[in-house]
Amino acid sequence: MTRRRPAQMPLPTRDGVGPSCIGLPYGAWPTIAEFLIERFPVITPQAWMERIEAGDVVDEHGVPVTAARRYQSPLRVYYYRTLDGEVSIPFEEEVVFQDDQLLVVDKPPFVPVTPKGKYLKESLLVRLKRKLGLDDLVPLHRIDRSTSGLVLFSVKPATRGVYQSLFPERRIVKHYEAVVPWREGVSSVPEVYRSRLVDDDHFMRVREERGEPNSETRIEVLNVQDGLALLRLSPITGRKHQLRVHCLALGMPIVNDPIYPVLLPEGADDFARPMQLLARSLSFVDPVTGAQRSFGSRRSLLLTPR
Repeated sequence: MTRRRPAQMPLPTRDGVGPSCIGLPYGAWPTIAEFLIERFPVITPQAWMERIEAGDVVDEHGVPVTAARRYQSPLRVYYYRTLDGEVSIPFEEEVVFQDDQLLVVDKPPFVPVTPKGKYLKESLLVRLKRKLGLDDLVPLHRIDRSTSGLVLFSVKPATRGVYQSLFPERRIVKHYEAVVPWREGVSSVPEVYRSRLVDDDHFMRVREERGEPNSETRIEVLNVQDGLALLRLSPITGRKHQLRVHCLALGMPIVNDPIYPVLLPEGADDFARPMQLLARSLSFVDPVTGAQRSFGSRRSLLLTPR
């Protein structure tokens, strides 16, 4: 018999942070607590016991998990994720647009869109939930932590699917801007660049290889000044790190990119040197209202258009 997912999460959002969930696999752990301690070794046994005693670990039916509760699978367990010593990111997001269905936000650099790794409360999603009180908020797409600019969020679960379909069906037009080094004697760049992108040996990176292209970017030079160029980049496809790798392949890596051409060590953020890549604009026909939607970022890069 198939278990049905509960209509509501058994734990509420707390200070912008929603509960995390893990499904208990088949196994021979004596208790749920012992499974959690083994599954998440970065969290101390004492920390798990404190969460359990505080009632912050429950099953999918909202029943608290006690220290002695025997292991049971399949079962979903919900708990609050916490981080000690999370670094504060000294940049603020800006709400560009908000209605009953959509939220458009101008994200600063260094802020991840969703909780990841060492970032939880400093993620854009948690920041917005905390400030706006929108517990059902979900990003409709992602941009890299180092990239600044526009991110589109769904406010209501009922219409989320129709907005999510805009991206795989390529019914949304996105334009980025990037600042890159510009060599003397270079007169132009290709109007369209295509290549095949695959995962690199390091999980943080992707690379090009020979074969049928699976990525495509339109490129326009907006300004050239003092050895730098401002490009408009319009991705036709949406591969991971596509714009960054395409610029690198053309011999002009994006200024202050912490991954290409050299992968900097974790924790090497320099808030005075943000990567010069900006998600400048989004436009689409609203699938719910039929209205034409166009949004633009107010952020700036090292160069401005002529």
